[in-house]
Amino acid sequence: MNGTALHTGVHTALPAWKWLLAALVVGALVALLPLPVSGLFLAGGLVMMALFLEPALAVIAMLAVAPLKALIETETSTGWPFDVGQIALLLTAVVWGLWRISHAQLRARPPAWVLVPLLILSLGFAPSLWSAVSVSAGVVEWAKWGAVILLVLIVRDLAGAGRGEWIAFGVVWAAILQAVLGIYQFYGGSGAAHLWIDEFRHFRAFGTFGQPNPFSALMGLVLPLALGLAWGYAGRAWRTRWGSDPSRARLDGARALWYGGCALLLLAGLIASWGRGAWLGFGVALITMVFFAPRRRWLGVVLIAALTAGALGMWGSGMLPPAVQARLESAFADLRGWRDVRGAPLNDANYATLERLAHWQAAINMASAHPWTGVGLGNYEVVYAGYALPRWPLALGHAHNDYLNILAETGLVGVTGYVLGWALIVLGTIRALRQTDPLKRGILIGLLGTWAHFLAHSLVDKLTVNNLFLHLGVMLGLLAWASEDAARASLRDNVHAHGDF
Repeated sequence: MNGTALHTGVHTALPAWKWLLAALVVGALVALLPLPVSGLFLAGGLVMMALFLEPALAVIAMLAVAPLKALIETETSTGWPFDVGQIALLLTAVVWGLWRISHAQLRARPPAWVLVPLLILSLGFAPSLWSAVSVSAGVVEWAKWGAVILLVLIVRDLAGAGRGEWIAFGVVWAAILQAVLGIYQFYGGSGAAHLWIDEFRHFRAFGTFGQPNPFSALMGLVLPLALGLAWGYAGRAWRTRWGSDPSRARLDGARALWYGGCALLLLAGLIASWGRGAWLGFGVALITMVFFAPRRRWLGVVLIAALTAGALGMWGSGMLPPAVQARLESAFADLRGWRDVRGAPLNDANYATLERLAHWQAAINMASAHPWTGVGLGNYEVVYAGYALPRWPLALGHAHNDYLNILAETGLVGVTGYVLGWALIVLGTIRALRQTDPLKRGILIGLLGTWAHFLAHSLVDKLTVNNLFLHLGVMLGLLAWASEDAARASLRDNVHAHGDF
């Protein structure tokens, strides 16, 4: 994180009389309002001033408060039409707009390439709204991807102004806050009897999400980025170790150690979540990152072979904790367990598996009835009763397989756009790895691991719930920023190869 990254000056100074008038108005309000209200007013004003002077703080605060959605909804009755994450997103957009105006940055930047796959993805969902039973549910779901596009614009803009490292820090820090709470819950701080694990010695961690699945998703999505930041700072420290600024190399080395420690904490939170889908996702993410981290692909293949041999050795020798190994084996059994579950016998051991398979089967029934545009975006739960299997009348909100869920809701048109959009994002991230800056390359490797986790974990869950789409949007914005230098380098190479235009 560069100390010069924070800019606190404004380029347009207000006349002195306007500042005096504003001070008089504020003083009058403080004097006339009750003390608690005036205190809240002043505190809010100070917060808004801080966010106005440093808009990256608004993004970081949004990431930190977004996971509080479920906790606030269950513990309070605010009656607000929007949740805390949506309010924080709106505040972030307002702060960003004011920052652009005050700094005379009104000229639009060239479009980010990340917007193209996101537009393909979201436009693929649009036809399903015509067949939706609940159009409002579809619009709400569609708005998530609109928020992702907005965050790409905001983050890319702020990162381009020298705030990229701070925003990346904010993504990791928001997940660390949840990881610390989750580890506390794992060691007895939960008290939720239905989350007992490991022969009643621990509890599944869930942070402030109210359930372990979205908590494990956050751990799995951010852990690769933390590892990528550690790799990037280590690479930059190594490159500058004999340069003219050895203090910079030491600072980058300290940052690499910091993010390495953050990665260990997030890994502990991931394990404490006891989420098999998240473990699967991280395994795929780790393999992907190990393969692409070296610039020479053959070295990546060698590292993958060594990693696989080590994992199989630990598995075969019983070096893994028995509870963890049993959990992993049950995950593989579930993946092999696809079948028609309408007549399957139920017991405590297979209930969770059969419940998930029943919802997969219901999604296939929806897609069979509406193959092209589905039952409507966001309408899986709305129409579930008409496609549910016997003995499984209660909807879980989604199919617990994002691909089947999208197929059911948006048909072949929507799922094709979704797969194509993510394929372009992954391929664009891989192409951007030609990046010469070690830190940005480390961030890109981490983001590639994040996409790998997202795509693998989505086989058994839906990861855009509980405001996690906000974190996804910020990381896609970091992708747009970190890949720009690689795109410029590619353009320079083409110009040099074919001559000036």
